[in-house]
Amino acid sequence: MRDGRAIYLDGQRVADVTTDPAFAGAVASAAALYAYQAEHMDTMCFESPTSGGMVSRAWMLPKTLAEFKARREALERFSEQSCGMIGRSPDHVASTFVGFMMGEHVFRETGRGAAMADYFRHIRDRDLYLSYVIVNPQADKSKSASGQPGRDLVAQIVDEDSHGITIRGAKMLATSGVMADELMVSGFQALAPGDENYAFTCAIPMNTKGVKLHSRRSYAAGATSEFDYPLSSRFDETDAVVFFDDVKIPWERVFVLRDLAMAQAQWHETRAHVMQNHQCIIRLMVKLRFLLGLAHKVAEVNGILNFPQTRETLGLLAAKASTIEALVIAMETKGEIFHGYWVPDRALLCTAQVVAQTTYPEFIDAIRGLSGGGLIMVPSSARDFDGGEIEALITAAQRSPVTDSEGRVKLMKLVWDAVGSEFGSRHLQYEMFYSGAPFVTRGNSYRFHDWAGPKAMVEGLMDSYGLPPRPRHAQAAE
Repeated sequence: MRDGRAIYLDGQRVADVTTDPAFAGAVASAAALYAYQAEHMDTMCFESPTSGGMVSRAWMLPKTLAEFKARREALERFSEQSCGMIGRSPDHVASTFVGFMMGEHVFRETGRGAAMADYFRHIRDRDLYLSYVIVNPQADKSKSASGQPGRDLVAQIVDEDSHGITIRGAKMLATSGVMADELMVSGFQALAPGDENYAFTCAIPMNTKGVKLHSRRSYAAGATSEFDYPLSSRFDETDAVVFFDDVKIPWERVFVLRDLAMAQAQWHETRAHVMQNHQCIIRLMVKLRFLLGLAHKVAEVNGILNFPQTRETLGLLAAKASTIEALVIAMETKGEIFHGYWVPDRALLCTAQVVAQTTYPEFIDAIRGLSGGGLIMVPSSARDFDGGEIEALITAAQRSPVTDSEGRVKLMKLVWDAVGSEFGSRHLQYEMFYSGAPFVTRGNSYRFHDWAGPKAMVEGLMDSYGLPPRPRHAQAAE
């Protein structure tokens, strides 16, 4: 990561993301993911068919249900290392490119298939960490990309020659971009005629000349200690707006070129949308397990575990978490072969996305309710445990039937970081909208659901009966 990448935060360029307090915790957590993978190669890795080296199972294109399950289990273990709190871990964009390669024929039809296949081998065999930017900066949502105020607001093609294309403008959100090796630049929003210069997909190293990342506020930088902010200090992967200042992209790294139809086909006629969101639902499944454990722990520490209303709340949360887990298992079991590869069932994946957008806020509300005012009235920082007068006050005021004062404070600070801090609030917003606005996810659920079966049941039943025999006088009147 010490490669000259241009990261800006708090009015200045970051000299070294590996040591800067804003990013060092997340960088260390990302490094820990690779360390875990190296320590468990038998379950986390497979042999690359081209290099012969061991790489993450996230790059696997499974051909059978058994291979797909092994891949899912590896992604699940990967997510467990951060309790599901790293949204753009290395397996996410890897899953996107796996989906692209499952539909390589779609790229071949536009003449970009060789470029896609070559790039996939490049990133797989090196087990690279990728981020992406596929959303346009918000301005006037009533207008298309070409109709936005400011000529250079949205990243677009401004030139091309024998060497490649040149892009200028901005994209977001580049989650985990500050610590990624390379960046995919594309778009997920619908484009209209006249938007051809915005219809492109490409990939570049993070230190490419003219690429500038403007990071949002760092929650890790504001963490007073790991004890006070155990999640923020470790897993704040950050998000950033990426500016492209006349960035040159070589042809071998261009996968979609001024093609409005292909800009959408790359997601839905391949299996990119399915595979990337399959990873997201696996991560959410793990995250809900963590929050479920957090809720149960709060009930124990507050001495309310045996209250009927508490068990009702915990039982409902357990059912909701199990629903997501059941959908993960069901979508893989009900999967299908797509051009030789096993892929999850799209309808059930969309179902999981719809359910997830309401489930996560419900978990957060429930944990807040179980915690009550104790979530607010905790010591200001770990420094209050001074071994003297202040710690004596803590001991007197922070009590629990199952732990000591330090244990209670430690839990409540963890809970606050998960549900109430800037980090926790960002995760709430993220889980509600990362897969699109609700009308988008619900629209996809409608789009991919098999309506023929349900309609046939209704029509079959209706065909089995009719009006009762009419009275004789009615027949005579005719």
